[in-house]
Amino acid sequence: MFIHWVTRTLRKNKTLRYGVPMLLLIVGGSFGLREFSQIRYDAVKTKIDPELEKKLKMNKMSLESEYEKIKDSTFDNWKNIRGPRPWEDPDLLQGRNPEFLKTKTT
Repeated sequence: MFIHWVTRTLRKNKTLRYGVPMLLLIVGGSFGLREFSQIRYDAVKTKIDPELEKKLKMNKMSLESEYEKIKDSTFDNWKNIRGPRPWEDPDLLQGRNPEFLKTKTT
């Protein structure tokens, strides 16, 4: 009789029915997010190979250096070529001869 009364009371109590699972999800989610965000910080702490680091430093490109490369180029005589749609043949659309491409690849 007592067990029946307790289960009926728990079913009617909205705090226990909806509030406790909600709080468990919020608290559990915060612990889960903490673990996932910790992975990001651990990945930043890893060291890269010194040889790779030297290569990366040697190949540094800056915006100014790229500008200097194309500064004297003329862009007056260029042709706008539309890219092919998935159902179109790209070789025919861009004015290439497909027979020439077949002989070139073999």
